[in-house]
Amino acid sequence: MALKYLFTFLIIPLSCISVGCDLTKNDPRGETDEFYLDGYQTVPLQSKITSLQPMTGVVFWPEQAARKDLTYNKSIALEFSYCLPCDVVIGKTNGKIDYDWSSFETLLNDISSRDHQAIIRFRYEYPGKMTNGVKGATAVPTYIKVLPDYKETFNENADGSTYYADWSNSELQWFAKQFYTDFAARYDNDPRIAFVQAGFGHWAEYHIYGTALKLGVNFPSHAYQASFLQHLDSVFVETPWSISIDAADDTYTPILKTKALMDLKFGLFDDSFMWKEHDISEGDGYNERCWTRIGTDRWKKSPCGGEISYYSSSDQKNFLNPAGMYGVTWEQAAAKYHMTYVIGNDAPSGSYATPARIKEAGLASGYHFKIVDFRVKGDSSAVRITNTGIAPIYRNAYVAVNGILSGNSLKTLLPADTIWVKVPSGGDSPVLTIECDHLLAGQKIDYDADIK
Repeated sequence: MALKYLFTFLIIPLSCISVGCDLTKNDPRGETDEFYLDGYQTVPLQSKITSLQPMTGVVFWPEQAARKDLTYNKSIALEFSYCLPCDVVIGKTNGKIDYDWSSFETLLNDISSRDHQAIIRFRYEYPGKMTNGVKGATAVPTYIKVLPDYKETFNENADGSTYYADWSNSELQWFAKQFYTDFAARYDNDPRIAFVQAGFGHWAEYHIYGTALKLGVNFPSHAYQASFLQHLDSVFVETPWSISIDAADDTYTPILKTKALMDLKFGLFDDSFMWKEHDISEGDGYNERCWTRIGTDRWKKSPCGGEISYYSSSDQKNFLNPAGMYGVTWEQAAAKYHMTYVIGNDAPSGSYATPARIKEAGLASGYHFKIVDFRVKGDSSAVRITNTGIAPIYRNAYVAVNGILSGNSLKTLLPADTIWVKVPSGGDSPVLTIECDHLLAGQKIDYDADIK
């Protein structure tokens, strides 16, 4: 729905507007709660969330999602895909990058055809992976690879044959930032894309194995990374973007040592979630220590997610065991880290990931709205809404009555927080919905309500 009514709301105290209009706490005259609700009549409302909510839950890769569509379509809302710069960049002319976005458009259209949204990660290195017919080749565009001063390095390691992008090259440095400038200009508010992940190294996960780390050679220098991350923060105005928890390693990155970088609005993804020693209480605790070092409150502004561990071939198969895995259930782990999504592509190969269990796991992630009070007086409505989930929604969404939006975005409504919002619409048979302009045609945001 168009947001043309976004700023058309009833005149109420400015202090009330700025904090989400808690009508019971912002009476400037110190009178009772009824000051703002005088004359409003309670509207009975019954509703129950039974569908997986957009932009949350267990994530499949597109190939798996397409293959299992008849079985799992309504159990997932997101699909993840690596993407390659070399697939969409065909050259450079007069200082501007030449693009062919057709393959990327095909990917997005395929995912959205299932009423799912995409999580996108552009990468340069993928050990052992065939890229343009070469095992372990980088995804650096060809026009850069042919430059005389561009020199990649190579290593044969346990992860597989791997070529490394040449981060001493000035053209690659310029390109990496300009690419995201152009990408954001085209896709920043595209409803087919839910989230973007970014990074460097193997799989863009801020680590390289089996070869010596050489900053400014096979991995970007700290100075360049600082500039790059600040650039991403500036070009993604609407799209929530995340980096790997491995960026907490200050050998690789300058983030922990630089307040300006820690203050950026990036979220986090964990590529080995729920492995047997994930938490400090379980053993090594590397992952939990990374989460803690890079910011335990980061989830309040940007999404946290990741991928179920592949350390054991059984991890993906077993993580939805209602009895738990390694002493922790999915619901407990998700709540602890405020997970909005997790990649569980291999879960269906186990015995626990039935469509019902996948959807149940999805409903235990991300946001979850409940309407706790709904009142109407003439052409005005007052609605009290709470977030009973474990994370915010991260996109602008609004309570609406008869299609007219309130002036208060639910984007910043944290778990367990409750706000009143006013809507300049009411009438005898008011219809309450939650509207968001970042949804596909087949998606909607539901809510719970039990108002007698």
